[in-house]
Amino acid sequence: MLGLLIGLAILFLDQLTKQAIRANLVYGQRIPVIEGFFNIVYVRNDGAAWNILSGHGIILILISAAVLVLLLVYRRHFLQEHLLSHRILLGLMIGGIAGNLIDRIRFGWVTDFLDFHFWSYNYPSFNVADSAICIAVVLYIAMNFLEEKRKKKAEADGERADG
Repeated sequence: MLGLLIGLAILFLDQLTKQAIRANLVYGQRIPVIEGFFNIVYVRNDGAAWNILSGHGIILILISAAVLVLLLVYRRHFLQEHLLSHRILLGLMIGGIAGNLIDRIRFGWVTDFLDFHFWSYNYPSFNVADSAICIAVVLYIAMNFLEEKRKKKAEADGERADG
């Protein structure tokens, strides 16, 4: 249940912020928040991350819908209820994917508005849904890495105790 609540919260926040951008900024408008580092912009992205598959909206809709269904099935049938961290990560993924899927179906593009610059590098604009997905993926990888490290240490400790 917690995962779905997190997913719904992400979905709500994502759609609310995107609607605020569409209602209050002109397409292409840029508002500096921290000069030279962070801007609020109104960008329409018809691709995925870094504009991958730009112009292939139906493919992105189908992929997003399929992944969303798979995550919901996984949540329903395979997720171990005692793994709080997995429920949280799944909620972040579900909310993020659903938020961008709604935009793709409604408009044919996703509203992006967070724009960061690091020295001369302009990071691609993104939104709340993108953030939730990225945070979930990074944390999942980190958790798996740490778990693998813990297992190897436990095996090594077990071998020393036996030996």
